[in-house]
Amino acid sequence: MLNAFLKPKRSRITKFHTIASQEAYARQPRARGKITLVIKNSGARSVLDRLYQAGSARCLFPRKPDAALNAVILNTSGGLTGGDKLRVSATAGQNSTLTLTTQACERAYKAQPDQQAQVCNTLHVENGARLNWMPQETILFEGSALHRRLRINMHGTARLLMVEPLVFGRAAMGEHLNNCQFRDRIEILRDGQHAYIDAVHLAGNVSAQLALSNVAGGAGAMASVVLVDPFAETHLDAARALLPDTAGASLLAKDMLVLRLLAPDSYALRKALIPVLRLLNTSEIPRCWMI
Repeated sequence: MLNAFLKPKRSRITKFHTIASQEAYARQPRARGKITLVIKNSGARSVLDRLYQAGSARCLFPRKPDAALNAVILNTSGGLTGGDKLRVSATAGQNSTLTLTTQACERAYKAQPDQQAQVCNTLHVENGARLNWMPQETILFEGSALHRRLRINMHGTARLLMVEPLVFGRAAMGEHLNNCQFRDRIEILRDGQHAYIDAVHLAGNVSAQLALSNVAGGAGAMASVVLVDPFAETHLDAARALLPDTAGASLLAKDMLVLRLLAPDSYALRKALIPVLRLLNTSEIPRCWMI
């Protein structure tokens, strides 16, 4: 009788703790970060015009004697988890040159059910300008949920070098992505018209999906590279000569070169990617990549 009498109390206590835990989670702080960056041409140099930064997003400017302006994006929250939101908007004004990179690899950590981290990057490249979008790798951890979007608006004779590297779990730790969610969409528009769209949606047992021969053949890392430049066609043969068997390069137009690289892990990806970026970039790749 005593056990029967106590059982409902235990049930109510358990239910109370469950509700309390859910409410506590809902009150947990979530990272919010926003950067708005505009640069302009000033004589023979590209200089800062406007900068706004808020929350966990910061923009650093390494001192370097170069005609281009180099900016480093930093997420002070230390990574991304469910409910985080990070937004970056950057504009390279007419005849300016902007190189954007990240201080370190971005990490997408485990998220609670029905929660996603959101990253939205919007870039504008005005007539005669060049933008180098060169973030370091995004690493997906087991249980992560990341929704990401990159939109690049190009005008007139604007030029672009874009790279987006991605790592599926920590190979050195034997991590497998048995429960992961990743949505990614890259759009490049030229004078308002779509020139390039790349969308990826992975959910569930991502490692098993990547193991399929018609998906990634067991690759643990990948990268997309796009070069929009009047001389893009001249780089095709040299780029192909640098690529491993698990990568390819093709021309979507005479001035648009597209590459896709697959690699077993992040080390092999960098080993193949860095020579390609040195070939396609107009100057040395950002110092952050070499640290």
